[in-house]
Amino acid sequence: MTKEYVYSICGMCSVRCPIKVEVVDGKAEYIEGGVPLKGSLCPRGAAGTALSYDEERPQYPMVRTGKRGEGKWKQVSWDEALDYVADELKRIQDTYGKDSVLFSDRGGPFRDFYRAFLRGIGTANYNNHDSACARNVQNAALSVFGFGRKGVSYDFNNCKHIVLQQRNVMEAINVSEVNAVLNALDKGAKLSVVDIRANVPATKADNFFMIRPGTDYAFNLAVIHVLINEELYDKEFVADWLEDFDTLKDFVRQYTPEWAAEETGLDADAIRDFCRQLAEAAPSVIWHPGWMTARYNDSFYMTRTIYLINALLGAIGAKGGLPFMNKPGDVGAKGLQSFMNLYPKPEGKRADGIGWMDGRKHFDAGPGLVHLAYEAAVDEKPYPIKAYIAQRHDPLMAFPDSADVKAMWDNIELLVAATFSWSDTAWNADVVLPISPYLERDEIIMTKNGPKPALQMRKRAVQPLYDTKAVWEIYAGLAKRMGLDELDYDNIEDIWKFQLDGTGVSIEDFAKTGIVSLASEPLYKPVKEGSFKTPSGKIQVIDAKLEGDGLPSLKPYVSPERPPEGKFRITFGRCALHTQGHTVNNSLLFERMPENTLWINTARADKLGIATDDYVKVSNNGYEAKIKAFVTDFVHPECVFMIHGFGHTLPCESRARGKGAADNELMPKGIRKWDRGGGAIAMQEHFIEVSKA
Repeated sequence: MTKEYVYSICGMCSVRCPIKVEVVDGKAEYIEGGVPLKGSLCPRGAAGTALSYDEERPQYPMVRTGKRGEGKWKQVSWDEALDYVADELKRIQDTYGKDSVLFSDRGGPFRDFYRAFLRGIGTANYNNHDSACARNVQNAALSVFGFGRKGVSYDFNNCKHIVLQQRNVMEAINVSEVNAVLNALDKGAKLSVVDIRANVPATKADNFFMIRPGTDYAFNLAVIHVLINEELYDKEFVADWLEDFDTLKDFVRQYTPEWAAEETGLDADAIRDFCRQLAEAAPSVIWHPGWMTARYNDSFYMTRTIYLINALLGAIGAKGGLPFMNKPGDVGAKGLQSFMNLYPKPEGKRADGIGWMDGRKHFDAGPGLVHLAYEAAVDEKPYPIKAYIAQRHDPLMAFPDSADVKAMWDNIELLVAATFSWSDTAWNADVVLPISPYLERDEIIMTKNGPKPALQMRKRAVQPLYDTKAVWEIYAGLAKRMGLDELDYDNIEDIWKFQLDGTGVSIEDFAKTGIVSLASEPLYKPVKEGSFKTPSGKIQVIDAKLEGDGLPSLKPYVSPERPPEGKFRITFGRCALHTQGHTVNNSLLFERMPENTLWINTARADKLGIATDDYVKVSNNGYEAKIKAFVTDFVHPECVFMIHGFGHTLPCESRARGKGAADNELMPKGIRKWDRGGGAIAMQEHFIEVSKA
């Protein structure tokens, strides 16, 4: 028996924790957290072996032979598959123009190589999944700081008061963050949770505010009112670094805790007491700006006020607060070479209108807003979208109303799914390019920015079990066929050498732990001139770009619609055992959680004759599904809640098929309901019927 340990990076969710893989006779037997996690890992990470050894994942390249979604495929070789895709891309670009190719992915730190491919073929249309996730946060950060959400980090270890609002840190798990939060609580930090239900963090909270769905913005405005009117804010920080403070003060004058109590259902005195607790802990306060905030019509403004509250408390740049993120250059190191620099940035206008269309000029143009690119595919304005590559991205489950989204793709002539697991999008594709699961693939080196920036390497732990390829292999193969000689690589070592050129770091430096730290100690950069990338150089209350697009920087509050008689607002979220829909068919995780449940308030359930573990029927938009009820006092009576990612229908997923309900199917044409401030879909603005099955 031969046993070895491979240090790599988990791929079971978007956090990408460092891992240590035990490999026995060429088989991955066990996974634990690597340095610095000291063995700790979430359930998804521990179940990573079941992803590789799942016989129900795509095993070889396939080209569709029947109608889209019919499930009729022809197995082909990689040469045939890549030839087919490259020939179609050439035909489509020759016929409709360079920008007729659309691409979307899950984002993350491994994008540089294939984004270089997109630049090489000349399309401006790179997108990611974020309009179904954190786009409101990104655009809110840009509108107050002039830099994106990753320009600050979260110093949980040294924090004295943590506030979680639309961030479920203990179920949408980042292992190092969870450990840091628990460390802070052990040292006496307070935890406050604002949510429509008692999630896991709420069970550990000093303050739990079970808020009426859709009124988070009202709560935040009242907090700002108290901080200013009781003079609980950091006067020196505000005087030095917050522009238009008096404008903010005047705006929140009417939004008293008593007013907020009427809107939110919370207690006015509890709001005041909470604000005093924040002031006592300042500046070592983290009010997290949210993670998945594609929820309500005003979620952008909710997030924007969170950043302003952190500023009022002096937490921006503070130890124990939101210190500035460090890149390699901030600690005197040289960053990785970028493949994207090999090609000029495409000059074409983006299909989603970001950066040039009225009303869309204030948005971050990096990954854009893919749901608006779908509109361009329908209208063929500003030009036709005729090819679409979905890279590790399942829009048909991520976005509302899969039939509506599919219909938006009818004019697309080539739909390619590059994926390591089956998905609704892959099932409806013209070509499936199977990616080797993360234990079976090397990746380009990633940069991990933070207080102590580092470089990390994902190394192949075992050889591919089936006829699958690493991501870089797929795009190197396409690049060769598209005449992009600069990306024609046939081994990962040469890619790593290109990236590391000039850094002073070698491939061998990753052997011990898979991580090369670029700093010996965390660096806390003080707030100084140049810290904020706004016209004034300060945190801005009024954003000229936002105003220029006809949107107010300070939006007057509008009370959310209440559910029609007998209906419930549909809300959804995450759990520790699954990553959206990607892991539901995983044999180990399915065993632990085979279906989702419907949280329903006790009083509402009693009226419907529903008890815990009863099956109930949820319905809207012609869709209905059976789901088990979980009856509790700890979910707001106006809404029901379910974990996202269930209700699979694909015949190739024997475990997940027919289990639970799909929340996205309960949102008719929901992709058209989006937040004009931040760009994200407003997915919790729908109402459903619930009845005993």
